[in-house]
Amino acid sequence: MSIRGMSIYTGHQIKIPVMALLGVTGCFLALYFTANLRADKVAHLAMSLVFLFAALSSLWDRRLQLQLGSNILSLGCGICMVGGILFQSLQSPTGWYLAFAPFIAAIGVMLLASGWQTLGQYQIELLTLFCLGLPKLLLKFIPDISPFTAQFSTYLLWYSGFSVQLTNDLIQLPDGAVKVVPACSGLNLMTYMFAITVIFLLMFPLPTSAKIMAPVVAVTLGFVINGIRVALLALLSTQNDPALFDYWHSNDGALVFVVVTVLLFGLFCGWIVHQAQGDHPE
Repeated sequence: MSIRGMSIYTGHQIKIPVMALLGVTGCFLALYFTANLRADKVAHLAMSLVFLFAALSSLWDRRLQLQLGSNILSLGCGICMVGGILFQSLQSPTGWYLAFAPFIAAIGVMLLASGWQTLGQYQIELLTLFCLGLPKLLLKFIPDISPFTAQFSTYLLWYSGFSVQLTNDLIQLPDGAVKVVPACSGLNLMTYMFAITVIFLLMFPLPTSAKIMAPVVAVTLGFVINGIRVALLALLSTQNDPALFDYWHSNDGALVFVVVTVLLFGLFCGWIVHQAQGDHPE
C-alpha cells in the first residue's frame, strides 16, 4: 500500500503513518529554529536552512523509492533519540547541540520510518546533515588563521588608498583600529563553505577537475568575503557611530556576508554544472 506517494512494506513490520513522521519532524524543526534564535545564532540558522533544504529536497526526489516499515527495536531506539533531542531543545542549547541535533533527529525519525535494516537508503540525507556539524569538528583541529586574515584585510585597505598599519593582529587606521580575534578570522565560514561543497558534490556528478576546484573556490570565497568584512569593520571603527559598528560586528551583520558568500558559490556551482553538462551532453 502507499500513503501520500510513499511505498510501505506490508509484511510483519510496524508502519508509522507518514503524517505522524512529518509531525514529529515539524515539531523538531520548530524547536530547533527557536533554539538557534534563543542562542542568537542567526548566521548558523541560515546555514542550517541550506543543509536542511538540501536533505529534504533529496528525500522528496526519492520519495517513491523509500522503503518504510520499522520494528520494535528500531522504534524504541528512534523514540529515545527523537525524545532526547526534543527534550534538549527545551534546555539551554550548546554549540554541539546546534551542530548535530538535525543529524541525530534525522536518524531517530528514519528509524521510526524504516528501521535499522534499511537505514542505508538515507545515506545521502544523513551525510548532508552530518556536514552541518562538520565545521564544529574541523575547528578543533585547524590552527588559528587570524594573522593571515589581518594581513589580507590590511592589504585590502592599503590597496584601496587608506593609511593603515598592522601590529600583530591589530589593524590600525588614523582614527580607529580593530583586533582580529579567532572568532573573526573567517575560519568558521570557510569550514561551512567546505561542508556545503560536500553537498554539492553529492548532488551533482562532476569531472575530477571540477571536484577539486569546487572546495578550493568555496573555501577561498569564505576567506575573501570575511576579509572584506574585517576591512569594513576597521573603516567603521574610525566613524563616530558605535551603533553602526555594532550592527556589522553582530550576527545580523555577519549574516549578510554569509548570504553573499553562499550566493556567489551558488553562481559558481551553476556555472560549473553547466560546463560539465556541455562537456557531456545527453
